[in-house]
Amino acid sequence: MLATMNVIPGQGIRFEDLAAVLLLALGLYVLSGLLMWGQAYILNGVVQRSVYRLREEVAAKINRLPLSYFDGQPRGELLSRVTNDIDNIAQTLQQTMSQLLNGLLTIIGVGVMMFVVSPVLGAIAVAAIPVSVILVSIIGKQSQKQFVLNWKYTGELNGRIEEAYSGHALVKVFGRQREVEQAFAESNSSLYSAGFRAQFISGIIMPTMFFVGNLSYVLVAVVGGLRVASGQMSLGGVQAFIQYSRMFTQPITQVASMANLLQSGVASAERVFEVLDAEEEPADVAGRLNPTRGRVEFESIDFSYDPDTELIKDLSLVAEPGHTIAIVGPTGAGKTTLVNLIMRFYELQGGRITLDGVDITSVPRHALRENIGMVLQDTWLFHGTIRDNIAYGRPDASEAEILAAAEATYVDRFVHSLPDGYDTVIDEEGSNISAGEKQLLTIARAFLADPALLILDEATSSVDTRTELLVQRAMSALRKDRTSFVIAHRLSTIRDADTILVMEHGSIVEQGNHQELLAREGAYYRLYRSQFEGAIEQEVA
Repeated sequence: MLATMNVIPGQGIRFEDLAAVLLLALGLYVLSGLLMWGQAYILNGVVQRSVYRLREEVAAKINRLPLSYFDGQPRGELLSRVTNDIDNIAQTLQQTMSQLLNGLLTIIGVGVMMFVVSPVLGAIAVAAIPVSVILVSIIGKQSQKQFVLNWKYTGELNGRIEEAYSGHALVKVFGRQREVEQAFAESNSSLYSAGFRAQFISGIIMPTMFFVGNLSYVLVAVVGGLRVASGQMSLGGVQAFIQYSRMFTQPITQVASMANLLQSGVASAERVFEVLDAEEEPADVAGRLNPTRGRVEFESIDFSYDPDTELIKDLSLVAEPGHTIAIVGPTGAGKTTLVNLIMRFYELQGGRITLDGVDITSVPRHALRENIGMVLQDTWLFHGTIRDNIAYGRPDASEAEILAAAEATYVDRFVHSLPDGYDTVIDEEGSNISAGEKQLLTIARAFLADPALLILDEATSSVDTRTELLVQRAMSALRKDRTSFVIAHRLSTIRDADTILVMEHGSIVEQGNHQELLAREGAYYRLYRSQFEGAIEQEVA
C-alpha cells in the first residue's frame, strides 16, 4: 500500500512534493473560477444582447404594421406581448442558459469516460436518454398548452386593467365597479387555473426523470455486480462507473427541473413571434414628394374594412388647391375613412388617389405625411412641456414661431394662468389641463407644422362656444391658401366651406356649398333641419 502511494519509510513527509500538489490544486481552482466568471460574463452578454435586439425588432415591427392591425388588437394585450413576454424570455434565458451549457458539456465528457470504463454499462446508461425524451415530450406537450393559455390570459388581464384604469372616471360615473371587478375576477381566475395546471403538469417532469435515472442506476449496479463476479470488471471500475452514471443523470435532472421555465419562455416567444410574423404594410417606395399645390383627386376608389361588407364603392372627388372641403353625414357613413385613405393609413382595394396628379402610392409614406397636417377629435399629448407638445410636428421651430402658433390658436390665453407657463409639464393623460385646452394644443401643433394639406376631424368638438368662435377664426387663417378637409357634425362650423360633401353608406349623395344644398332640400337640408330646428320645434310643442 505504501509503495503505491510513493511513500518511503523513514524519510518523513516531502514538503516540496506536497507543496507542488497543493499549488497544482490551487491553480486548478483559480482556473476553474476564472472560467466560471468568463462563462457568466459571456452568457450574460449573449442573453442581454439577444433580448436587446429582440426589443429593437419588435419596436421596428410595430412601426411597420398597418393601422388595421392595431384596430384588431386590444391595447393591453399588445403591451403585454411587448413588455411581459419579452421580460419572461429574458428571465428564462438568464436562468437556464448557464445550466444548459454546463449540463451539455458534462454529459459529453462523462459519457466519453463511461464508454472508456465499460462500453456495456455505458450503453445501458445511455439507453435511459431516449426513454426520458419520450416521457418528457408526452408531458411537455400537455404543459405547453397550459403555458400558452397562461400568457394569453395574462394579456387579457392586462387589457382589462388598462381599460378599467383609462376609463376609471366613466366606471365611477355609471356605477359599473361591480361589473368591472367581476370581469377582472373572471380573467384572474382563468389565469390562476392555467398557471396552476401549467406548473403542476411541468412539475411532473422532474420526478419522472428521477425515476428513470434510478432505474438506470439499479441496472448499472446489477450488471456491474455480475461482471465483477464473472471477473470481467474490477470492483473499482464498477464503483467509478456508478459515480459517472450519477454525474451523467444529474444534468438531465437539472434540465427537467427547469422545464417550467423553459416552457414558459417558449410560450412567451411564440406570442412575440406572432407580432414579428404579422403582415406588414406594403413596402414603401423610394423617392420624394415635390412641393405641392394641394390638388387632391379621388379616382373611382373602392375600400372596405371587411371584404364581406362594402363601404366605399366607385367614389370620385376633386379638391382644388386652397379650397375647403367639408364632409358631413351620419355616423358610419365613411367620413373619417375618407381622410384616413388620404393619409395612407389604409390601402385602397381599387382606384387611386392623386396629389397634384401624383399617385400617393408612388411616394414614400413619410414624404406624403410630412405635407399633411391632421387634427383629430381624440387628442393625443405626450409627457412633456406645453412647449414640447406644440413643437412635436416641427421640432426645429424657433421659440418665436412656437409663441406665434400659440397666440394664433389662443393657447397663449390659458398658458399664462398655469404655474410654469410654457414649461408646464403635461402628464400622459393630460389630466392637469382641460379637454378643450388639450384640443387647442393639438390645433397649435398643426398650425406650427404649416402643412400643404390640412385635415380636421371634429377639431373643435371639446371647446366651449366662445372658444370655438375664436378657434374658427384661427382655423380660417390656417386654412388660407391650402386645401383643407373638414369633418364636422356641427354644421354651423362649415357654412363657409367651398364644397360640402354629404356622405351616406360610403357614397357621396350630395355636394355643393351651404346655400345650394339648403335650396335643394335634400339630405343636407334634413341634417341641418334636424340639428337647428328640431330643438326649437320641441320647445314650441
